[in-house]
Amino acid sequence: MEASCLELALEGERLCKAGDFKAGVAFFEAAVQVGTEDLKTLSAIYSQLGNAYFYLKEHGRALEYHKHDLLLARTIGDRIGEAKASGNLGNTLKVLGRFDEAAVCCQRHLSIAQEQGDKVGEARALYNIGNVYHAKGKQLSWNAANAAQDPGHLPPDVRETLCKASEFYERNLSLVKELGDRAAQGRAYGNLGNTHYLLGNFTEATTFHKERLAIAKEFGDKAAERRAYSNLGNAHVFLGRFDVAAEYYKKTLQLSRQLRDQAVEAQACYSLGNTYTLLQDYERAAEYHLRHLLIAQELADRVGEGRACWSLGNAYVSMGRPAQALTFAKKHLQISQEIGDRHGELTARMNVAQLQLVLGRLTSPAASEKPDLAGYEAQGTAQA
Repeated sequence: MEASCLELALEGERLCKAGDFKAGVAFFEAAVQVGTEDLKTLSAIYSQLGNAYFYLKEHGRALEYHKHDLLLARTIGDRIGEAKASGNLGNTLKVLGRFDEAAVCCQRHLSIAQEQGDKVGEARALYNIGNVYHAKGKQLSWNAANAAQDPGHLPPDVRETLCKASEFYERNLSLVKELGDRAAQGRAYGNLGNTHYLLGNFTEATTFHKERLAIAKEFGDKAAERRAYSNLGNAHVFLGRFDVAAEYYKKTLQLSRQLRDQAVEAQACYSLGNTYTLLQDYERAAEYHLRHLLIAQELADRVGEGRACWSLGNAYVSMGRPAQALTFAKKHLQISQEIGDRHGELTARMNVAQLQLVLGRLTSPAASEKPDLAGYEAQGTAQA
């Protein structure tokens, strides 16, 4: 006996809930092929297909099915279905970088949720609109070649976009407090912290990230706790409180090990190396950069390796140990050439030449007691 559309769809739903999205998609596609006269069921299948493709990162297909779902919801006059489809479309368009279209869809989700008195849907829509403006603000700052500058140095259009993100996150936070949804409050605090950090409001950022941290601890959410510690470290660096930043980064490092996340462990070591450089404790800076280098090598992360070698060169220069600095400068040069990092290669060449000059002077009879390393191009201490 042939399976019905509903039976196939239910199996697809079961598989997706179990995390097997590829198999789930196959069953949903089969359900669409079998067909049904129940348009509400078909709308639900389109919605789930869109979500499954989204999780599979096939965003073009996700967009296609969420559009089908929206059209069908409108056809049958299902306002709640239209709101949900609009929200899903908005999230998919955001990931595709189509921010203005995404904002329109999310605003429609918000309007319908308010019209229907759906507070949970309204909160979700406010959060999604905040995410759209946050993502747009970040992309605009990259497009303006602003990424290399410190947070807070933003063109007016970027600042305006990020302020909109903050406004929608604040509205979301107010509503989820009213609803007593602590998990959603945690997400809102985290995103408010990230947005204020980008705006250069570092004191406000720390306030929000501390709230995020408290809620993460309530839920035993170690990954969110780790992110909060890292974000608190970053904000304290820009507040000039390097000793406090170092303590937060150490907690990040500890949790990254508990979570067995080597990429995050490497980043925490890099951040600690930079922070101890700012504290002028070059021995400890070198220790953490060396740990970063070893993890980067394990992960075959050549960019991370190059960055670690550069940082180690800086640390040994600061300690007045040019021979060790030269070893790492040469390694940095080799890696920069391998990965096609032209800027890194030029910097490394200058550093190698300068260090060779210094070492040449040191081995000559007229060598002074203290090497002159003023010309060495040191790495900035911004977070990676």
